[in-house]
This record gives sequence, C-alpha cells and structure tokens, in this order.
Amino acid sequence: MPRVAREKSRSGIYHVMLRGANRQELFHDEEDCLRFLSIVEKYKMKAEVDIYAWCLMGNHVHLLVKEGNETLSITMKRVGVSFVSYYNDKYQTTGHLFQDRFRSICIDSFLGLLNVVRYIHQNPVKAGMVDRVNDWRWSSCPGYYGKQPFPKKLYDTDYILKLFSDDSSLAKARFIEFNEQDAKGNFLDEQEIYRRRFTDEEARIEIKKILSTIEIAQVKSLPRLQRDELLREIKNIRGLSQRQAARILGLSASLIFKVQGDGSHASK
Repeated sequence: MPRVAREKSRSGIYHVMLRGANRQELFHDEEDCLRFLSIVEKYKMKAEVDIYAWCLMGNHVHLLVKEGNETLSITMKRVGVSFVSYYNDKYQTTGHLFQDRFRSICIDSFLGLLNVVRYIHQNPVKAGMVDRVNDWRWSSCPGYYGKQPFPKKLYDTDYILKLFSDDSSLAKARFIEFNEQDAKGNFLDEQEIYRRRFTDEEARIEIKKILSTIEIAQVKSLPRLQRDELLREIKNIRGLSQRQAARILGLSASLIFKVQGDGSHASK
C-alpha cells in the first residue's frame, strides 16, 4: 500500500519522534549521543531549522522543530542516514536501525507548543530515569535553565521564553514553574513502561558481562547458533525481563521468547 502523505502543519512546527527498530537502543554510550546531536546541529544549520526542544532516550528521540528551507522529511532523512552510517561503521553491524519513517504531530497553537516542550522535558522523569527534569543531561531542559551544556545553536530557547515574558529573568522563572508542573496526556502513545527490577543501565552491565568482547549492537548480526546460545544465558539473568533484553539488544521480543533457556529466571 502507498504511504499516507504527512499532514502539513500551518505553523510549520512538528513534534517528531524517531524510534529504534524493534525498540532497540540507539545510543550505547556518550559518544553515540554526542554524535547524534552534532549531526542534528549540522543539518539544523544547513536547513535553517528551528529546534525548540529535544530529548534523547535510550531507544527513541524527541524533537520539536520548525521546518526550514526544505521539507521536514528531507531534513530528517539526512539526519537518519548520517547517524546510521556512523552507527554501522562503529559497531560493524548492518540492518535497519530506525523503526520505519519518523513520526510527527502538527503543532498549530501556542498552548500545544508549550505542552509539547514540557512533555518532552518530562519524558525522562516519567520513564524513571531521573527525579527532576533538569537532572537529565540529554535534553534541551538544562539549556532553558541556564546551564548551556551544549552549543547554543543546537536549539532555540528565545522564542519559547518570550511567550512567558519579554523580561528574561521573569520568563525563565515562569517557564521553570510551567515546565515542572504535572502534565497529563500521552503524545504519540510512546510511553510503554514496564515494571522491571533492573534499570536499563544495570541491565546493560549484566548483559555485557555475558557478551564479553562482543558489542551489544553486534548481537543481532551474529550467526544464529552463537546468538541463541548468548540469548539463553541472557534470559537467565535474574531480574531482567525478556522485553527489556529485546529492547536493549535490538531484537524482537518474540525472538527472545522463542529461545529456550534452562530454568529461566527472566520474566515476561
């Protein structure tokens, strides 16, 4: 079937989400995060895109963008192709990294714009990664709070802050108050939280103990017999759910379930 054409935003502003194929992890270390951000910054400047908010999670990315001098699809394709090339070269792997094409929602009101900024910044808190929005390094939130951990040209805070006040100090204070309010709603339906005993970071450490010199990103490309033998051991990690293992390894949950372990302690 032909793809459905994307809905066009009257304002040119979109909430974009990129997700790893089979919910696999996109960023395995700090270098991966920094490379993705440098790629976004590069094509932001080339396409004259405005980025009002962003957040990198383990297996997905949020961007709140205003289309520039080319269509959003072209800009996002440039970002995706560039990062996949880097990823495959670094981890010596092949295959799809991103799940289908990116997803987007049109933002055509000031209230909708502010709600999405808040939603993106609160994503790590709702996922249990941090307690406060400004504790998550890999988002635009610290920049709004005056920390500037990344180049200013990576995102555009002035437009959002001026919606609160022309006075910069007052605008910042009002923004922080709004940004930290409890927000109900579930944009893009991407919040699928599992109860798990391990955090993803703890799970990664345990998985790497089994993999030894093999990179997590390489598991999906291993010969079937070698891959399945490793999966049997991973499934027996106490406190690791099979869905969590699938997401971290970049494999389908059904494949993990089919591999027979010996007295598996993992939960579905």
